[in-house]
Amino acid sequence: MTRIGVLTGGGDVPGLNPCIKTLVYAAADRGYEVVGLRRGWAGLLDYDLDAEGPQDHCVQPLTKNHVRTIDRTGGTFLHTSRTNPAKVAPKDVPAFLSGQGQSESEGPFDFTSHCLAVVDRLHLDWLVAIGGDDTLSFAERLSREGVRVLAVPKTMDNDVFGTDYCIGFSTAVTRSVQFIHQLRTSTGSHERIAVVELFGRNCGETSLLSAYLAGVDRAIICEVPFDVELLAHYLLEDKASNPSNYAMVTVSEGARMLEGEILERGEADAYGHRKLGGIGLVTGELLKKLTGQDIVYQQVGYLMRSGAPDALDLMVAVNYANMAINLIDQDAGGSMVALRRGTYTSVPIDTMMQGTKRVDVEALYDEKRYRPLIRQVDGKPMFLY
Repeated sequence: MTRIGVLTGGGDVPGLNPCIKTLVYAAADRGYEVVGLRRGWAGLLDYDLDAEGPQDHCVQPLTKNHVRTIDRTGGTFLHTSRTNPAKVAPKDVPAFLSGQGQSESEGPFDFTSHCLAVVDRLHLDWLVAIGGDDTLSFAERLSREGVRVLAVPKTMDNDVFGTDYCIGFSTAVTRSVQFIHQLRTSTGSHERIAVVELFGRNCGETSLLSAYLAGVDRAIICEVPFDVELLAHYLLEDKASNPSNYAMVTVSEGARMLEGEILERGEADAYGHRKLGGIGLVTGELLKKLTGQDIVYQQVGYLMRSGAPDALDLMVAVNYANMAINLIDQDAGGSMVALRRGTYTSVPIDTMMQGTKRVDVEALYDEKRYRPLIRQVDGKPMFLY
């Protein structure tokens, strides 16, 4: 019997549960067996090969009955983590692995060989990894090590290279547009300037498209450092020209001011990332000083990625799962499912390692006036890049 392992890694997004359910149902109809690896790559790292009995904290069977209702909610039924078995900090090394395969260095340590042994012990013929570029980078590593891996791209930033679309993006933009419109009532009632900070580490597409679709006055994106004094000037103009006497700006959490740094805090995770956030608050405080206007600051944050998926994310999640099963039928390991130019397809898994996906500033953004400027829609994919 073909045996498939599935996991979700990195940040949760709407659409993960429908993807898991569809995968399980399609596999069961073919007579395949599916097991879920819990908490992303931690499901492999924390599996003790010498332990007796089941290890439910790492792996669980997935049948139709197990997943029958999970598509009705957001998040991930399997839970998630940012574990990277190839770079494990000393404090995160499982007790049973302490001292195994480690040099005298202070780490981080590479436990890929342990994960390969676990894949073998669990008799996994296939491994389906649902994640962003960090999670999928380890999937690509396992693929090079001989594991038959399939990658399903998900991230609300929509920044996995090699696909036009990642699960979670549409819902994130939809929610952002809704919250922006709701925030207009308070901002307009008090005649203020609203600064809306949105998730977006290295790619400013959520800020750009949310501003574009919600008709926001200005949008600050990760790709273009901004002059806060110039932004203040523009927002005063926008406020004065609005009959309701208010203005709004969206800001990517990964944005930075001219000559400034990206605001990060805490220690780096297993993929080298520190937590972002706060650039909107700092920008708001400076705008208040520069304009003399009261500011409404709203960090949307996790609300962008919470709850059930919208129809588009639901459709893509279901279709990506069916594509993954079809690739298993075709014995097409080492692939990533993708949407390219509006068409479902697949690409080699190492495609996602071959570039970076960022906003096409020249085609989509006015970097002098800090606002979306879609110079041409004809010929662009649905989400413009």
